[in-house]
Amino acid sequence: MYTQLEQRGMPEPPVNIASLAKMKKEALPIACITAYDASYAALVDHAGADLVLVGDSLGMVIQGHDTTVPVTVNDIVYHTRAVARGLRRAFLVADMPFMSYANPDQALENAVRLMQDGGAMMIKLEGGQGQIEIVQHLARHDIPVCAHLGLKPQSVHKIGGFKVQGRDSEHAREMLSTAQRLQDAGSDIVLLECVPNEVGKSISTALEVPVIGIGAGPGVDGQILVLYDILDITKGRTPRFVRNFQKEHNSPLAAVEAYVQAVRDRSYPAAEHCFS
Repeated sequence: MYTQLEQRGMPEPPVNIASLAKMKKEALPIACITAYDASYAALVDHAGADLVLVGDSLGMVIQGHDTTVPVTVNDIVYHTRAVARGLRRAFLVADMPFMSYANPDQALENAVRLMQDGGAMMIKLEGGQGQIEIVQHLARHDIPVCAHLGLKPQSVHKIGGFKVQGRDSEHAREMLSTAQRLQDAGSDIVLLECVPNEVGKSISTALEVPVIGIGAGPGVDGQILVLYDILDITKGRTPRFVRNFQKEHNSPLAAVEAYVQAVRDRSYPAAEHCFS
């Protein structure tokens, strides 16, 4: 009955928003990773991941789509529920799919589904100036929020492909301002995807909440990668920020442990994984 009390006796207590904030304050890198089922969830949890994301990337790596756009709320609920069963320590975040948060009431309804039916502890949405009101609405209802800036895969058709964002100074300043406004609106974490190193560092320095990067350079508070990229399951051309950890190890567990350690000791991302 008192699962949370029982977990306090674990060698490493479950990660929560407060412990993630403490890691930022103490400059301890946060190791994050995606997962989509119970078996891999248990593996990444055992490897020491701090945060696990059930990303809408499942549309590409699980369902075989070219983009994340076809993923539904039902898809995310199903996979989040499975991942939740495999976790004990890691903090569980679930993606809000394309057009599942077009207005505050819809966002709240779907966030509640992801938390009640899926078991998510936080929801992630692709943010921007247009999502300030939505983040405020969710925060008022005590829904933990991760805002996603930079390259936003759900907007791939609008922006014309998977491109690095924030390379010009005006766009970089706008992204920093938006990140600050999202934090002030109630976002507990900001995720940056495919931005130059200096943009990632400046946003991480300016914000009080943790900033997690995927292709955002070494100056952010934590890193996240898609599990299937870490394990070299994804075929074809991979993004610059991907590192194949399976190549040097004889098991998926060893590969994920190596990724977590590389985040911890800041050997990942290296220069070849970054954008300027």
